[in-house]
Amino acid sequence: MKSVFSLACCLLLGMSAALAYPADERDPLTIIEDTTAQILQALESRREEFTAEPQLLREVVRADLLPLIDLDYSARLILGRAGRGVNPEQLSAFSEAMSSVLINRYADGLIEFRSDEQVEVLPMKGNNTEKLTRVRTRIKLENGNFAPVDYSFRKTDQGWKAFDVTVEGISYVITFRNQIAPRVEAEGIDKVTRDIMAGNIKIDE
Repeated sequence: MKSVFSLACCLLLGMSAALAYPADERDPLTIIEDTTAQILQALESRREEFTAEPQLLREVVRADLLPLIDLDYSARLILGRAGRGVNPEQLSAFSEAMSSVLINRYADGLIEFRSDEQVEVLPMKGNNTEKLTRVRTRIKLENGNFAPVDYSFRKTDQGWKAFDVTVEGISYVITFRNQIAPRVEAEGIDKVTRDIMAGNIKIDE
């Protein structure tokens, strides 16, 4: 399941592939379809290279990730009430720290994802709005079962941006909030940000 969560988070992080298009030209479903194909193609064609030098995959993920992810919005959701009073500079530093954790952790885990674990993007359903639109996917596992993975988007002035991924009902925003927000309340956001960047805080999946 680690490889599923790794792929999901890398897709969430890798959606800046949409920069090849005007910001408002593609809808969330198309972004997911395009990004899924791009990441799996890159992984399959360069698997040996990435396996030998994992840092290369981290660099690829970082180069293709940030512009279509609403990092500050995700950070505020993770902080919750602990984010009250946080200034823009502190929020930006915290966002960068959290994105670095995801890049390093899940780019490394992405190597384990097998090309025959098919990703299926499901038709849109439900009451989707500009404040919250969910794109549903499912990943076929080696044992024949499927893992549901949902991506949450919102419409911004710069176009659609993703801010959360939910794997088998578990939101990464909520997972991080449960582990990080209490520390921020107890120790302050500056110390927690430094500890995340230094690798002193381990976040469980």
